[in-house]
Amino acid sequence: MNSRTQFAFRALADPTRRDILRLLADENMTIAQLTDQFEMTRAAVKKHLTVLSDGGLITVEVKGRERINRLNPTGMAPVLDWFSYFDSFWDDRLANLKEAIEGTEK
Repeated sequence: MNSRTQFAFRALADPTRRDILRLLADENMTIAQLTDQFEMTRAAVKKHLTVLSDGGLITVEVKGRERINRLNPTGMAPVLDWFSYFDSFWDDRLANLKEAIEGTEK
């Protein structure tokens, strides 16, 4: 697992950061707008945003004094790639389960 993937998983490990991603999936938001959504300080929200940015899951655009946070959908690619590696494992297991269930029904 490369470091970008590790940073992405670290970012996704926290429920607050996952909530931030859900909000950013609906609209781009400033730090102030995000802070209004949580019972935490602006500094705490900023730390979460830094982790999300390090993981490549968001991008930040500076406009004057504002920092506009956007979801970066391509940032999920390393995570999806990592999970897809195990697809065949689950496909095989589920096929075996199906065969076992169908065998006991006969």
